[in-house]
Amino acid sequence: MPASYQGTLFRSTGDPIVDLEAPENLTTDQQRARLEVLAKLNQMDMEKFPGNSELAARISSYELAYRMQGCAPEAIDIRSESAATKKLYGIDEGITDPFGKQCLMARRLVERGVRFVQLFMGGVGVQNTDTWDAHSNLVENHTLHAKESDKPIAGLIQDLKARGLLDDTLIVWHGEFGRMPISQRGIGRDHNPGTQTALMIGAGIQGGQEIGASDEWGYKAFEQPISAHDMHATILHLLGLDHEKLTYRYSGRDYRLSDISGKPIPQIIA
Repeated sequence: MPASYQGTLFRSTGDPIVDLEAPENLTTDQQRARLEVLAKLNQMDMEKFPGNSELAARISSYELAYRMQGCAPEAIDIRSESAATKKLYGIDEGITDPFGKQCLMARRLVERGVRFVQLFMGGVGVQNTDTWDAHSNLVENHTLHAKESDKPIAGLIQDLKARGLLDDTLIVWHGEFGRMPISQRGIGRDHNPGTQTALMIGAGIQGGQEIGASDEWGYKAFEQPISAHDMHATILHLLGLDHEKLTYRYSGRDYRLSDISGKPIPQIIA
């Protein structure tokens, strides 16, 4: 736990009663002892002011944060991984090193029971190519980022499969939009919401499929258009959730995580 951690006891009014600040070089046992004292004081306050759900929720969040801080250092420490595993992800190999480390940490989190892991990637700081969002020089940009990400992604898939984790882990690799097939003056090839590419693997999905296609210009989805709501419905289905049951009515219309139009992609859930 960092030395700046503070445990604060709140009354039902929201005013602090006791503020316990952890000093420098406090051992884990000393930190735990302080939190136990704090828990007893909190329990006394809850008994005096029953029904204070706000205090109970805050206590629960502090305890969860403490447990996460205790577990996170080991979970993301890749130094114990073998040289072969690091090579699989492209670690210590220049351009693949940053994202390779992220992918390896993702695998370590998954095997420790973390239910959702999200990775972001950009570039390696090259001018005009530091993210995937390139309006010009697309060949240079995409070549760079493909080289940066291909080996780590392949390593993650191979590693999850070798450890028996791929069948119940869903990998979704995508951006937020595609790229226009034309160049506009002053803008370059702008964002294109009409067509884009995504990769889904694991969770029992049959591999080797290419689902849907754009028109001949790459401007709009033409063959089996798939909306973001369809993607959400598919992801929920693969997670074991019926997206149509997660429906509620508000202000005269139905709402759900996949909106009222999303349908699971049939080739994915078959």
